[in-house]
Formats: sequence, C-alpha cells, structure tokens
Amino acid sequence: MTEVFLNRRHLSPVAAEERDEAVSGLYREHWAGMVRLALLMLGDRPSAEDVVQDAYAGLYRRWDRIVDHTKAVSYLRSSVLNGSRTVLRRRTAARRLVHSEPPVWSTESEAMLSEERREVLAALHTLPTRQREVLVLRFYLRLSDPEIASTLGIREVSVRSAASRGLAALARKLEDNR
Repeated sequence: MTEVFLNRRHLSPVAAEERDEAVSGLYREHWAGMVRLALLMLGDRPSAEDVVQDAYAGLYRRWDRIVDHTKAVSYLRSSVLNGSRTVLRRRTAARRLVHSEPPVWSTESEAMLSEERREVLAALHTLPTRQREVLVLRFYLRLSDPEIASTLGIREVSVRSAASRGLAALARKLEDNR
C-alpha cells in the first residue's frame, strides 16, 4: 500500500469535483459486490453494509493521497476485508465476555439460499480467517492468485497454501455434516 499514497495535500476545487465523481462512480459500480464480499465474511447484512460504507468513506477521505487511482477497487477490497476482520475480532472479544449465538443470516437471505449453499457458507465461516478470505476472493470475486496476494498483502505461495488447506477443511466439514 505504501506505493499508493503520497504526502497529504489539499485538493483544489477541480480536484475535489473529480474526486466526488470518481468515488461516486466506484460506489455505483462496486457497492453491491463489496457488500456481498463483506456479507460472506461476516454473515449479516447490516454489519456488511457498515463495513462497506466505512471503506468508501475512507477512500473519499484519502483520495488526494492515492497515486494510482486505477487501484481504487483493490484499495476498497482491502478496506472491506480489514473492516470485516475488525468486526470479527470485536465479536470474538464480545463472545468471551458474554456467550452469544453466532451471526444469523437475515430472513431475506435465509429464504433465498438453498440448504446446500447454507451448509457451505456455514462451513466457510468455521475456517480460519486467512483461508476464508482467500476462498472468498478466489471463488466469489474470481481474483487471480497475484490479485489475492496483493489484496491481502501476502505472497502468492501463501495464497495457494491457504486455498488448498481451506478447500480440504471445507470438504472435511461438509462430509462430516452428511
């Protein structure tokens, strides 16, 4: 991420207008996909929407420091994943203090998902965070290994390893449920 940012500077009125248009365009084009990504990571739509909104707000605030605006979607993906990690850490900490049930899919989502898909998503949520992130980015967003590595800030070999281990664990969990 260091190559993406410059030193802080103030935007001219023209640059501010360009930022507004660019971020608005990214919002229109990628909002739904970013919410789905966060939903897969978190399991509930309100939290997913909050994480995505925070990612877009961060992009808007930092627009003047981004060197390569063509990487804005990658920046958003990383922000959504980081925000999801934060929410999951907070949930884990809260569960330690008070026993609670895991996140429940909304009624709307529950009705739309088949039983098999619900089983896969439930199994996916039991995986370690890194494996879950790699599998979601690979199979849901159809990102390549280099894109996943860049998004997560890890090496490609780590992406392949996490994917392999995650798929094996998913297969075991799904087999155990049958």
